[in-house]
Amino acid sequence: MFSKSNNTVLRLLVLVGPLSGYMCLAVLFGTLGSLCAIGVPVFGTLALLAAAGVSEQLPFLPLVTTLAACGLLRGVLHYAEQYLNHLIAFKLLAVIRQKVFAALCELAPAKLEGRDKGDLIAMITTDVELIEVFYAHTISPVLIATFVSLTMFVCVSLINPLLGVVAALAYVAVGLIIPLIISGRSGRAGREYRDQAGVLNSYVLDSLRGIKQSIQYGNGAARLQQIQSYTDSLAKKQGVLKAAEGRAAAATTMSVVLFSALMLTVSVLLFTAGEITASGAVIATVMMLSSFGPVIALASLPGNLTYTFAAANRIFELMEEQPAVREITDGIDLPFNGMRMHDVNFSYTVTGHSHSHGHSHGHSHSHEVNPAHSNTPTKILTDFNMPIPPGQIVGVTGKSGSGKSTALRLLMRFWDTTGGEVLFSEQNISNINTSNLRQSQSYMTQETQLFAGSILSNILIANANATEQDVKAACQKASIDDFISALPNGYDTQIGELGSRLSDGEKQRIGLARAFLHDAPMILLDEPTSNLDSLNEAVIMQSLYQTAKQKTVVLVSHRESTMRIANKVYTVQNGRLS
Repeated sequence: MFSKSNNTVLRLLVLVGPLSGYMCLAVLFGTLGSLCAIGVPVFGTLALLAAAGVSEQLPFLPLVTTLAACGLLRGVLHYAEQYLNHLIAFKLLAVIRQKVFAALCELAPAKLEGRDKGDLIAMITTDVELIEVFYAHTISPVLIATFVSLTMFVCVSLINPLLGVVAALAYVAVGLIIPLIISGRSGRAGREYRDQAGVLNSYVLDSLRGIKQSIQYGNGAARLQQIQSYTDSLAKKQGVLKAAEGRAAAATTMSVVLFSALMLTVSVLLFTAGEITASGAVIATVMMLSSFGPVIALASLPGNLTYTFAAANRIFELMEEQPAVREITDGIDLPFNGMRMHDVNFSYTVTGHSHSHGHSHGHSHSHEVNPAHSNTPTKILTDFNMPIPPGQIVGVTGKSGSGKSTALRLLMRFWDTTGGEVLFSEQNISNINTSNLRQSQSYMTQETQLFAGSILSNILIANANATEQDVKAACQKASIDDFISALPNGYDTQIGELGSRLSDGEKQRIGLARAFLHDAPMILLDEPTSNLDSLNEAVIMQSLYQTAKQKTVVLVSHRESTMRIANKVYTVQNGRLS
């Protein structure tokens, strides 16, 4: 694992740079604390030898005093080391989470549509948490073990150089050779374990979202069986890792016993040969026995780092993934003066990011297949031309899968065309700064995404600086103000996770309120009335008709009643406009 993960280790270490001062202090405190821990049995043995008259090199009272001081300092220094290590770890985990979220924002929406949400959640939560092991329990322990081993090597060598060689061999075997051997055999299993955990998380999340359908159609037992299958597979992979940890622990314990016995044997032989004193033989053995702590900690690292490096690799792969569409920051800003799609061609090729679970993810939508997740090129739009003049309502209708929603996404530059061009104020959209484009457009998708929180906080996503009057006016246009005002807590009503306390129609109207509140000169609406009754549809259509006097509206819908307010209606058939 260490040989295959050098790049991962370096990338993780680079993040420590700004906190290197804290890390140095942690290593210093940890080294001194370990030496104090070793000093307790060593000075205790010296005190006993002095009391027994075997050794008169040091008086009894100073030895006992030193022993007590080592015991007290050990606790203080260990606390300081752990505090600093975890301070570093939690600060860096926050940095990594920010980087992961920034990467997700850059990949969205094209690269994330169709991705397993459970796997992404596992990456942001569990995978990031696993990196804590590296920062809190790896970097400083490795350095501490190195400094302590060097110090003890020097101390034992002062008694006799041959004993120093025995100590060096012991430290290298326990702290380096055993971890390298074990880690090399378990690295791949760690990555497979993290990937399988992502698959399980995704399936469980999918099952929770569709639990009502599972109950209705009696599919719960089948999904439970599939969850059990994934769990069993995960347990098998974990068993491989635990077996490797067990072998590492057994090899470490055996090595400690053998090298301690070797140190005792060599010490006795040297004493017999008159090379060292009896107290020297005893102290050398005690030093050896009491100094294994830091290197034993290294021997246990491979088991934990297997998960950690696997998690880090998954995170770095996400951060390195290239977005399908890059934001424009060095382009131009233009006022909105209509849009136009000219000879646009668009096809997608799914790259296989999604895990295959052998099951359906349940929710079927009328919009087109995500272009980030196919394996064969599929043409969606061919020589597509659509003018969108300012101050007009442009209606777009057609069968499901004909390319209507794709056209809206291209207008938003969620995807780039594979041919032709999309023009914004007669300039190619790829030359327009993304921030300028977003400010010029309000977009409502077929499914309104709501966040846990209040109705007000969800509406204000569209314009955080909006006044109470602005919010109320937007909600009145969306025919949702009366409903909200009738609730016990009004706009402060909590809507639950994913808006679970609201109906689909209520969610849709909140989505419309957002579009109105954004107050952009262009509004793009994808099936805005699909979940509404005729009364609410009429109110909203009237609002859109009035709004279009100052704005431009692109309206995608199957409903003929919705299309009545359009100044021009286009029909999409097989990726072409008629």
